[in-house]
Amino acid sequence: MYTLNSTLYNSSSSKKGKKYMNEIKVAFITGANRGLGFETARSLGKNGVYVILGSRNNVQGIEAVKKLKEEGIDCCMFSFDINQTSDHKKIYTYIEKEFGKLDILVNNAAVLLEDNQEDKNLTSSTSETIIRKTFETNFFSVIALTQTLLPLIHKANAGRIVNVSSSLGSLTRHSNPDWEFYGCKMIAYNSSKTALNAFTVHLAHELKETKIKVNSAHPGWVKTDMGGESAPLELKEGVKTSVRLALLPENGPTGGFYHLEESLPW
Repeated sequence: MYTLNSTLYNSSSSKKGKKYMNEIKVAFITGANRGLGFETARSLGKNGVYVILGSRNNVQGIEAVKKLKEEGIDCCMFSFDINQTSDHKKIYTYIEKEFGKLDILVNNAAVLLEDNQEDKNLTSSTSETIIRKTFETNFFSVIALTQTLLPLIHKANAGRIVNVSSSLGSLTRHSNPDWEFYGCKMIAYNSSKTALNAFTVHLAHELKETKIKVNSAHPGWVKTDMGGESAPLELKEGVKTSVRLALLPENGPTGGFYHLEESLPW
């Protein structure tokens, strides 16, 4: 029933036919083998979207596809490391060949390399290595992937780009002593999300005369490997913002920063 090659796992697109694929929305989600990425894939799939799960871990990616298919969701896994430019080219080639367009790009993959459990501000001692590695994954690689896939998003009837950010990227909130996370000053992770928000604003402005919408999503504090067990939100709640932005109607917003339907300060 299942087949696997070095890149792709269990694609049903060719069996469905080009006409079918042209009639439905196609989404590519990075870091989709677990956590928020996986739950986003599940939710979009239940909304009738064909989902390509980008996964750096093939074993976890295969299991993710099996779970979704058991729920009746059309999907496949593509072996993908956002920090490998060659993978950007491979996913472009695959999507172009199989679907001819990309309706939804969810830039979900991210890393948090700092230990800030006690809310200590370690800005002056955070290593350049940690800062560079964080920005490579959370910012530079996101821009590179988006630029690579943008021609395919232009071919969709109504392209949507969702950059999964964080309220920790809000300079306004970090400047407010009354904010509940005011002490959470992780210079690498936080500033990478601030930069990602800037990318959202600039790309949305460039594309404002097109049908493509670009927005940043704050999931909330969610129970994931990154968020930890103390987080108050379950995965189903955490993906609501990204899914809403991925499925925005024609009159929906662009160039914004949101949690659910609330507009967040930059």
